[in-house]
Amino acid sequence: MTDSTILSADEAVAPIEAERRLARVLGPGTAVLLVLSCITPASSLFIIVPQVLNTQGSGAVLTIVAGILVSVAVGACYAELGTRTASSGGEYAMVTQTLGKAAGWLTFALAAIQLWVIPPIIALGTADYLSDIVHLPRAATGAVVMLIATATAILDVKSNAFVTGIFLGLEILAAIVVTVLGLTHLHRGPGELIAPHVVGAHGLEPFTVAMLISGLAVGTFVVSGFNTAAYLAEEVIDPRRNVARVVFASLGLGALVILVPTITTVLAVGNVSDLATGNFSEFVHEWGGQGIGVAINVTIAIAILNAVIVMVLQNGRVVFASARDRCWPAVVNETLTRLHPRFGTPWLATLAVGVPGAVLAYAVNVESLLGITAVVLAIMYVVVAVASLRVRLTPSTVASWRMPLWPVAPLLVIIAVGYAVFGSSRSDLLATAVLVVVAMTYYAFYLARRPHDRFVVLDPSDGTTDPSDASSGASSDMAGPATVGA
Repeated sequence: MTDSTILSADEAVAPIEAERRLARVLGPGTAVLLVLSCITPASSLFIIVPQVLNTQGSGAVLTIVAGILVSVAVGACYAELGTRTASSGGEYAMVTQTLGKAAGWLTFALAAIQLWVIPPIIALGTADYLSDIVHLPRAATGAVVMLIATATAILDVKSNAFVTGIFLGLEILAAIVVTVLGLTHLHRGPGELIAPHVVGAHGLEPFTVAMLISGLAVGTFVVSGFNTAAYLAEEVIDPRRNVARVVFASLGLGALVILVPTITTVLAVGNVSDLATGNFSEFVHEWGGQGIGVAINVTIAIAILNAVIVMVLQNGRVVFASARDRCWPAVVNETLTRLHPRFGTPWLATLAVGVPGAVLAYAVNVESLLGITAVVLAIMYVVVAVASLRVRLTPSTVASWRMPLWPVAPLLVIIAVGYAVFGSSRSDLLATAVLVVVAMTYYAFYLARRPHDRFVVLDPSDGTTDPSDASSGASSDMAGPATVGA
């Protein structure tokens, strides 16, 4: 590949790519607010953690701690790759740069499940937590939350950071209240955290390593959302320096808000067996009375809306990036890359995420897909880890953040998360395999047939593209450091 080849490719894609980039307006503090809102610690605490408690008993704390440690390793991979490829495409752009177009497209396909499925799953919980005040139809309420979130996500990104920051403050306040209530109702000492128990066929049984591993995928999912930093990297000021800061700051704060109330709850319930059937709403009503219980439930509903807003915002940007990178037929690419004339946001791409999500919430049993999303997320983490192993071998003059003790973090992710994937249910693995087959068929019969015109991944930080397919064997150092997909 020669420089002239790259230049002519840039000229060929200029009408869409050169004019449709997102402005760098987010400082690291503002970005942390958005990313932390996507982790939505209160939503994870009150919706996902109870599922872990139900199956893992008091061992849920160890499972979540293990999930956080794995997430730190995953975060190191995202931080190094995200500072090198600062694109709204997130994982697929980073993976394309290091592993090639086929792997990049597979990563997009895996991410797509989360783009459309996770927001409506989260939105459906809204009616449950408002039931103390008003009884609302669950599906219709979830659909309305999706539409409100979509309308908000179309606003400029700073306005979204302001709104989600206010909601985030309420979430953290709710977590503090639960922590304080738990501390004032302690029934057991910290020894239960070291030697935990779970409800078995014969009553309480010791928690085992096998049980921890079986819950690791969901334990990791509890603090997922820090990867939003990769999606916002195109809008972050000085991404080479700040993306890593945003990843670890948001991950650390989110883990703290989730883990501390979980610990106090495990130590405060009347009996460990109560964890198998109860949830935070019931515990708070018991500890603090009806008034505090209702207030916490309203806060949880707000946390759900907050999470859905940021998810729709980030997911719309991924769809925008995929169209800018020419993943679809020309008319679709042209439509999805249009920016709002006032807010400068990819409003049509955001609608393409939010409106189908509202339909899924209203008309489909989307919650049955939660197991599949956990498997897909785990596999995507493994792919990102493999890319972070390869990135040190890809020549670049970009001064990106470099993880300490490389390659310990990616190897840990591959081993721990990979093992958790193989422990998932057969039906979830089969559904994921079908998704992979469909995605790679589209790649083979559409994208790969015209590699110079389709799936030409852009690095917005420098504005260059690589029209070649990774399988061509072109030397990436000849392509230049800003090239993605070489």
